[in-house]
Order: sequence, then structure tokens, then C-alpha cells
Amino acid sequence: QVPLVESGGGLVQAGDSLRLSCAASGRPSSRYSLGWFRQAPGKEREFVAAISWAGARTSYADSVKGRFTISRDHAKNTVYLQMNSLNAEDTASYYCAVVNGPWRDGTWSVYGVDYWGKGALVTVSS
Repeated sequence: QVPLVESGGGLVQAGDSLRLSCAASGRPSSRYSLGWFRQAPGKEREFVAAISWAGARTSYADSVKGRFTISRDHAKNTVYLQMNSLNAEDTASYYCAVVNGPWRDGTWSVYGVDYWGKGALVTVSS
């Protein structure tokens, strides 16, 4: 029910930064949490970061803490993922995701996601 469109992927070198955007069609509900997952070739889709739409509570995977920052812009109906100090292990397709429910700290499961974006490819050369 909630179309999500990712943008900002591309090819970068190790150590570079990249900012992904996820634009939602219409204003997200204050009940929603938005987040990012990623899936590298041959691997399972894994949680990256999440943010509550109303209160800006955040959660991060251990692998990206201190390097990635998730944020949202209410006026633009958009969630961002600022990725710094990228390395080859960050190479993956990044998917925007929505969970319709109250905020919960910790890692999200892919099976709990209600809506998915189509993905944005991030390639980091080493």
C-alpha cells in the first residue's frame, strides 16, 4: 500500500560516502517505522538501520554503527541513509522497508516488513 522509491546508489571507492534516499508516496503514518536492509550477492537480506517516523528513534546493525546514519524528513516524506567510510563489504542492494506498528528497538526481521522498495545498488570498489 505504501510505494517506496530508493535513489542515490552508485559506484564509489572504499572510504567514500554515499547518501541513499527513500521517498514514500504520501505521508507515512506516525505509527510506521522505516528502515533499510541490504542484500549482497549470494547472501541473505540483512537489517541495516531503522527509524521511527514520529519520534526519530533509531536502531542500527552492529556492522554499520558509527558509519551509517539514518534520518527522515517529514516535509519530503523521505528517509535517508548516510553511509560513510564505505568498504567492499558494504556492496549490496539496499532496500527501503516499512513496518506498520509501534517502535521496537533492535534488529528487524525481513519477515516482519510490511512494504519493500525495489532496491538501490551500492558498489564499493577496494
